[in-house]
Amino acid sequence: MRFLISVIDTQTRSPHTPEEIAAIDAINVEMVNSGYRVFAGGIDAPSKAIVFDNRNYAQVRTDGPFHKGDEFFSGFWIIDVPSREIAEELAMKGSIACNRKVELRPLLG
Repeated sequence: MRFLISVIDTQTRSPHTPEEIAAIDAINVEMVNSGYRVFAGGIDAPSKAIVFDNRNYAQVRTDGPFHKGDEFFSGFWIIDVPSREIAEELAMKGSIACNRKVELRPLLG
């Protein structure tokens, strides 16, 4: 079962403390060693986003994020685990490590 764990932040490029960085490194090592982590990465600030809409060849390009708001995704993990319970446990650990809220969603396909 594959899942996306998205890290939810409230400030652009908010700094992590040395303790948070160590905790994030530790959960990454845990995920890799268990064979659960497929990919992980940080996401740049929403101000760096570009939205493209080329439906019907409209060629519309809009600078800035699709959704404007106080919260946004600042990073993510893609995991492949044997059960939803393990995914939920990893999401809880990710929230603790990052000191941020996270969202867990199943990947389709």
